[in-house]
Amino acid sequence: MNTPSEVFTDVFGEAKLGPVTLRNRIIKAATFEASTPNALVTDDLIKYHQLPAAGGVGMTTVAYCAVAPGGRTDGWQLWMRPEAVPGLTRLTEAVHAEGAAISAQIGHAGPVANSRTNKAKALAPVRFFNPLSMRFAKKASAEDIREVTEAHANAARLAIDSGFDAVEIHLGHNYLASSFLSPLINQRRDEFGGSLENRAKVARGAVRAVRDAVDSYGDKKIAVIAKLTMTDGIRGGIPVHEALQTAKWLEEDGGLDALELTAGSSLVNPMYLFHGEVPLKEFAGAFKPPISWGMRMTGRKFLRYYPYREAYLLDLARKFRAELKMPLILLGGITNRETMDKAMAEGFEFVAMGRALLAEPDLINRIKADGQAHTVKSICDHCNKCMPTIYSHTHCVLTGAPDTLTV
Repeated sequence: MNTPSEVFTDVFGEAKLGPVTLRNRIIKAATFEASTPNALVTDDLIKYHQLPAAGGVGMTTVAYCAVAPGGRTDGWQLWMRPEAVPGLTRLTEAVHAEGAAISAQIGHAGPVANSRTNKAKALAPVRFFNPLSMRFAKKASAEDIREVTEAHANAARLAIDSGFDAVEIHLGHNYLASSFLSPLINQRRDEFGGSLENRAKVARGAVRAVRDAVDSYGDKKIAVIAKLTMTDGIRGGIPVHEALQTAKWLEEDGGLDALELTAGSSLVNPMYLFHGEVPLKEFAGAFKPPISWGMRMTGRKFLRYYPYREAYLLDLARKFRAELKMPLILLGGITNRETMDKAMAEGFEFVAMGRALLAEPDLINRIKADGQAHTVKSICDHCNKCMPTIYSHTHCVLTGAPDTLTV
């Protein structure tokens, strides 16, 4: 589990992630693939992860493996159940054949869940209206929280059965655990509301349940990671100092092998995670009226513009690196060797990449072959037009859909 931080000089050197050894320190971040129309693994999903695995990443992350049918952001998303294991096993075997490890991002979408397409009640700290589903999420009871916590443990066991090397617990972006952490959303007055200690119970409980399940289930040991929001980036949302305290508690609890640092809220400030251009027209085109009309009229308030720069979350992440000993994964604006080397020099054990690998799944192999010449640059221009494609078939608009590429 957690080990003291060191400074690493070679992003391409072998790396220990808990009980797992990765061939390098580069992780394909979880980005929804839109490749599970029946909530089960497809050949498209396998190819989606096989490509960056063949392209040189140390580990790829499957998003999003919901712990329950009501925990999906949409009804065609995969959720963890015995029926999914054969397909997931084919997926992990395909990635392993390329020399990479594979992680399953597990979690519950909470107020972000689309109860209309899920045909299941969404959960939130309080009764909450989701404008995309045009439905209210239910205020989660203590029994609901207990069931979701156990569902995380069950998802981890199924991940082991399916051959995954790691699970990543989603504690970010105002999904269920993150919405409980948010003082803006969580207006409860019971044991899960009020103080940060109370609001952190759902997140800490999920991590403890997963760690206990992993440690006690079979001979194979897998790594346990969590994805934590450093700040929502809006007034009244999760502030940095509270997120740092939550991270310290997670470290003290001893359940994690690494922590991936993220930012922004899928509910109120999604562009804070991505930075770059705001594809408002394309987002509006992904929905039917009246949502598309509302997106065109008020979308600029929801999809705020944040200029892109390399390692744009580094300033925030430094605060966590300074006060935590556990391994940290730096996310956000990592597209070239210089940025990777900078992350290593500042004490981050791993880097995570999303859009750049969607554009060029073989980018890591080309960067490695380039050595210290630093001539290989990502073609990703941060137009973010890939973001609205998650409602159809996730792909980079510059290079085409994944099925036009070859392994």
